[in-house]
Amino acid sequence: MTTETYSVVGMTCGHCVAAVTEELTALDGVTGVSVDLVAGGTSPVTVTSTDPLDAALVAEAVDEAGYALAGPRDLPLA
Repeated sequence: MTTETYSVVGMTCGHCVAAVTEELTALDGVTGVSVDLVAGGTSPVTVTSTDPLDAALVAEAVDEAGYALAGPRDLPLA
């Protein structure tokens, strides 16, 4: 199992959390998604998967939900 935490900007409510969770859960190998909503700020999103995920695929899924990863080159938080 692999767990990575990403910073997502633009989420403001439970609907936002549901949209991001749905898109990330659809990625191959994802077994869990946890969002700590910071309304209007940068929300930590923790993704658990069977194998490490390609950051570009995570960014694409978050974008599909209508939001964006924050930080340099959309990399996971350390």
